Amino acid sequence: MPGSFDDIEIGQVVALGAAAVDARALDAFITAFTPGWTADRGAPDAMVFAIWARLDGQAAVGWPQTKRLGVDALRWVRNPPPGELLRARMTIMGKDPVGEGKGIIIAQHDLLDEAGRLVFSCLTRSIFSR
Repeated sequence: MPGSFDDIEIGQVVALGAAAVDARALDAFITAFTPGWTADRGAPDAMVFAIWARLDGQAAVGWPQTKRLGVDALRWVRNPPPGELLRARMTIMGKDPVGEGKGIIIAQHDLLDEAGRLVFSCLTRSIFSR
């Protein structure tokens, strides 16, 4: 990721990393947060969101991002099975300078399975330093 808001380009795609749906973590998640869900249905939506949030958070360490303003237009397409490797990416959709010290970045986030199929997507609005 570029060093500041001004270096970020609309259309830029940033890889956010990859993570597999761990079978033990899936079982623990179901027990703790989605009673009645069964592992044969794949990862529940809340776990898919948690996987994306972890990848996004790890990738953003060291970025000039100072605040996440919102996560909107959440869309779940499929529930990946245990063992499925998921890849996350972010595409810059828009940017708007706000004064001399910061700007807002609007980005599309996608979580894809091993075949490149969409699993989850959302839009984010974040403040980046200039």
